[in-house]
Amino acid sequence: MFEAVNGMLLDMLAAVARKDYEDRRRRQAQGQAKAKAEGRYKGRPEDTKRNAGIADMLAKGVSWTQIQAATGCSRATIAKVSHQAKALQTVASL
Repeated sequence: MFEAVNGMLLDMLAAVARKDYEDRRRRQAQGQAKAKAEGRYKGRPEDTKRNAGIADMLAKGVSWTQIQAATGCSRATIAKVSHQAKALQTVASL
């Protein structure tokens, strides 16, 4: 009997904690959306110097692993810069 009540109590506390977590995430997203609409929230600025270096290394044919080791950035950043460089080449060739 005691174990059943204890299990129910833990389940209830877990549900309350999950609801609190979801409420905080929802409120944070609402605040960010409001700030973006008012022009106060712009996010982290892009590191243009680092990205230019990555683009130069990509143009020279340096591997992503070597670029990652040299710059300390993630593969996702390298992929983003690579995608941007390819888009610029496509636009330039038109």
